[in-house]
Amino acid sequence: MMLRSCCRPLERCFARRGGGGGSDGLLWHSDLKPHASGDYSIAAVQANSNMEDQSQVYTSPSATYVGIYDGHGGPEASRFVNKHLFPFMHKFASEQGGLSVDVIKKAFNATEEEFWHLVKRSLQVKPQIASVGSCCLVGAISNEVLYVANLGDSRAVLGRKANQDKRKSVIAERLSTDHNVKVEEVRKEVEALHPDDSQIVMFARGCWRIKGIIQVSRSIGDIYLKKPEVNLDPFFQQFGNPVPLKRAVVTAEPSVLIRKLMPEDQFLIFASDGLWEQLTDEEAVEIVLNNPRAGIAKRLVRAALNEAARKKELRYDDIKNVRKGVRRHIHDDITVIVIYLDRHRRSFPNGRLKKNAIGCTYAPMDIYSLYTAD
Repeated sequence: MMLRSCCRPLERCFARRGGGGGSDGLLWHSDLKPHASGDYSIAAVQANSNMEDQSQVYTSPSATYVGIYDGHGGPEASRFVNKHLFPFMHKFASEQGGLSVDVIKKAFNATEEEFWHLVKRSLQVKPQIASVGSCCLVGAISNEVLYVANLGDSRAVLGRKANQDKRKSVIAERLSTDHNVKVEEVRKEVEALHPDDSQIVMFARGCWRIKGIIQVSRSIGDIYLKKPEVNLDPFFQQFGNPVPLKRAVVTAEPSVLIRKLMPEDQFLIFASDGLWEQLTDEEAVEIVLNNPRAGIAKRLVRAALNEAARKKELRYDDIKNVRKGVRRHIHDDITVIVIYLDRHRRSFPNGRLKKNAIGCTYAPMDIYSLYTAD
């Protein structure tokens, strides 16, 4: 069903680092590329000293994969997911005859287990690796079916024709769940799972946090919040403040949505929470609807940056002069991928996506290093 007919091309794809387009001196972008269902656009901007957002798009004549991995505590977990998750999905899909919820969950679990093994091997020389983690948002389109799986608070939003609502031409439909305890429903879910811990969710540093530390309730990594034995390790105890645990307080179990693609489905927006901190779902959909395709992901990132600058009484150009790390006080790392859904173009008679054509696009691991010397 999915990628089993193109195993070797996929392996070659993940063995190299596919590139994208240019920059305006602040952000990286790839304006427009083909996939089996239309076009896609990707863009990213860096705020942290190390780029903690990682992202990738895989395309073949039979499937399209999208991944956005928003790291926290450092870039190690998001880079690890960027390297391992899609190959695991391909492996399990090949073994089980196609993509499914079980395949996706097995791939997430295998990625988590591999990262746990890395932490165990590294703990004595790099104890801080136990405290890094990553949100994980994946979209997969195969045989007219869309799968959206996520951990954390990156978000997927669908723009679809508003056939019944004459006031709007396109409706924004959220396809993922924000696993963030600032959401009351998520906060109650976490509290219900830990009835014996009155401090499982605490208000700290201006927002709700699990154990007063982390906002997201699901992630890859964050091993110190999942494995009680890590907090007892003497090397980790020297690194920071251990968190006494009876059991895991964060999980790597993804939410998975399955949706049959319909004629009214126009496009998908996948983005890390850096975008959604600045724009609503509706604002993002309106931008995509009302602007040219080429560079649309870049346009969304710039809209978010303009809004972040406005809140600080700055201009867009002022942000360029703010050093990495310091810029995190203005906005987060932001990654956006827009996937257009064009049912009438799926056969690509003019050779836009030839038989056996395989494509991979990765955003840079570090954007500052592309354009600056600092």
